[in-house]
Amino acid sequence: MDVRRMSRTRMSRGIVSLLLVLLPAASLQAEPSRAERRFAELSGTSGFQAYHPDLRFRQLGIEAYARGDHGEALRRFLRAARFADKPSQAMVAEAYWHGRGVEADRALGYVWMDLAAERGYPDFIQFRERYWAALTGAERERALAIGPAVFDEYADAVAQPRMAAWLLRGRSKAAGSRTGFVGSLVVQVMDGDAPGGVRTYNGRDYYAEEYWKPREYWRLQDEIWRAPVRERVDVGDPETVPPPEQ
Repeated sequence: MDVRRMSRTRMSRGIVSLLLVLLPAASLQAEPSRAERRFAELSGTSGFQAYHPDLRFRQLGIEAYARGDHGEALRRFLRAARFADKPSQAMVAEAYWHGRGVEADRALGYVWMDLAAERGYPDFIQFRERYWAALTGAERERALAIGPAVFDEYADAVAQPRMAAWLLRGRSKAAGSRTGFVGSLVVQVMDGDAPGGVRTYNGRDYYAEEYWKPREYWRLQDEIWRAPVRERVDVGDPETVPPPEQ
């Protein structure tokens, strides 16, 4: 399986497909929206990933996993998890549950799957419940004891502001405007799957709010992962972040 191609051309379904291999959940039947399809195209490109560290580190984790380097995959998924990436948090759960790239720790695996299910994404909820049912009484007690420390570092309340800082910084790059005005901007991105290796977008599509405005970005993630409809709340001010890792 060419994981790079999968993650670039069908990110919204590709991650689900990978999870279905590792965590055999029920298939998703809904047809992706236009915004999801465009997001799938953009999400594997380097310029887009420069301000979407959730996607960047998730893809690096997938590629490492495909190579069989589970330790490196776990490190990359942990980086993505810091930016509120629920699929990566589920992959961390998988690593600890089965001992892939790390010593097996089912209690900690449950905590991470509980974290992945934080937004109510159905697939992750199913696995959280399966994990819980499989734990021993002692493992359940330990999960409840160690869970708060993980949530203090990776839950949406602290991870989403980190991600929001990157999104807002990237959006401010549009035509060099701090207000994000794109006007007639044309954006060209390198894409090996496109004719000539380059794909062209108008600025309004590339800088669409659902890809760069935090509130709308979370809404798009909910759409991709089929979360129940609910009210969106603010999560606080974004924190200062360092330049992207090379």
